[in-house]
Amino acid sequence: MATAMNAQSMDVQRLSGSLGAEIRGVSLAQAGPAEADALRSLLTEHLVLFFPEQHLEQQEHLAFGRLFGKLEGHPNVAGSSQVQEIFELRASVGAIADEWHSDLTCQPQPSVMAILNMVKCPRVGGDTLWANMYKAYDELSAPLQELCQGLTALHDAHPHGRPENMAVHPVVRVHPETGRKSLFVNEHFTRRIVELSHGESEMLLRHLTRWASNPRFTVRYHWHEGTMAMWDNRCTQHFVMDDFDEERIIQRVTIMGDEPEAAQPARWDPYVKSGAPGAGGRHDRQLKAYLAKQAE
Repeated sequence: MATAMNAQSMDVQRLSGSLGAEIRGVSLAQAGPAEADALRSLLTEHLVLFFPEQHLEQQEHLAFGRLFGKLEGHPNVAGSSQVQEIFELRASVGAIADEWHSDLTCQPQPSVMAILNMVKCPRVGGDTLWANMYKAYDELSAPLQELCQGLTALHDAHPHGRPENMAVHPVVRVHPETGRKSLFVNEHFTRRIVELSHGESEMLLRHLTRWASNPRFTVRYHWHEGTMAMWDNRCTQHFVMDDFDEERIIQRVTIMGDEPEAAQPARWDPYVKSGAPGAGGRHDRQLKAYLAKQAE
């Protein structure tokens, strides 16, 4: 751009009390390092940003994404884009992202950030919701915060047809830039609390994943074609409304390489039954397989 912009020179409209802001007065196609720094600052504050009426071409989308780090294609799902670094998803009836999730927590190093281009959207439906995981953690009771800080969780890529792709992450993580704690489990990828029995894990995960989507923590965005969005995957979850019957095309670039830092080291050993497995032993098989692979 002819004149570098800072966050104060952009038109910023908050969209909810928990997260989300719509940004005008900046051309992402012409953005450079100074604009990227200003947008990082806004993203730290609002967690998810929306930029209407941008209409970026693929090469402009790639150039903008590279201002924030190295881009990587989707590790498990082949999209319809011919450009490896762009994941394109076309849907005409419903969407595949209709469960709350942080992107790619099934990977040892999940997504840091995603930048999405709404290429085509239905006239009605197909909104996306985001939730603030800082607030989800902050508003837990003190005893439950203390318990969760000492736990880890097993995530897998079963929704992508790759259940053998697994990773363990802290249930409560610390953001590397803000130092704030956030909840880091989701209904899409998280399978098991490592230190709890299957039954205990089911009970706690059911509560935490339902709690994470509390409407008080969320923002809902209605799309228009040409809108760009970017979000911090380390402290948010999102969910696509499966309520449309017209074509919806998104193109997304992803900055990978996140290394979730635990709020506390795990306080207990993994829970797996020893001895001859009974009928209930099937519930420990996946965790045992993961632990065995890590021990190789």
